[in-house]
Amino acid sequence: MNPEPKSKHSELPLVAVITGDIINSQAIKSEIDWNSELQRLLSDFGNSPKDWQVYRGDSFQLVCYQPENALRIALKLKAGLKQHKELDVRMAIGIGSIEHHREQVLQSSGEAFVNSGRKFDSLKKQTLALKSPWQEFDESINLLINLALLTIDNWPETSAEVVLARLEHPEATQKDIAALLSIPQSRVSERLSRAGYGPIMDAEEYYRERIKERLSL
Repeated sequence: MNPEPKSKHSELPLVAVITGDIINSQAIKSEIDWNSELQRLLSDFGNSPKDWQVYRGDSFQLVCYQPENALRIALKLKAGLKQHKELDVRMAIGIGSIEHHREQVLQSSGEAFVNSGRKFDSLKKQTLALKSPWQEFDESINLLINLALLTIDNWPETSAEVVLARLEHPEATQKDIAALLSIPQSRVSERLSRAGYGPIMDAEEYYRERIKERLSL
């Protein structure tokens, strides 16, 4: 069996590109300013327009320079938007090289952008999927993502809020999270359990370790 390629451009650094959009944005009738919420979340991961941009009103693209962090970032975006009852987001993670990094991310190009865009265009009912240079890797990771989405896509606002707080404050105790959100500590444990946080983060860790292995080849 021939070894899978690192990249079409192995001499270039590999990155992850996340392409996404707000689901049913035109149907949202509440007073939620989801555009500001989306930009607030994206600003944690770089500067606009070089690292991320929002375009066509409800779509966005983000470059993640450490591909092993891409799934965690996608989970943060999911949790952040799903804190609001009417909001959700659909995303595709593309892994590969970046050939031309322009001052505006939407003008940048490379394998990662192609993989992200093609995977995004192929999404149907899925709200998160990945495409990399390694087919076998994609099959195993997308299987895990699909299983995780059975829970993630049904997060209520309260679960999403606690998951986001946990992701943003990984060293915090449940007591700290409870104080941050002004809820009883028992609610933190209950909501994390209901959100499937433990198994979902096991899947995120599996992705992280497997991508590091690929990057080290």
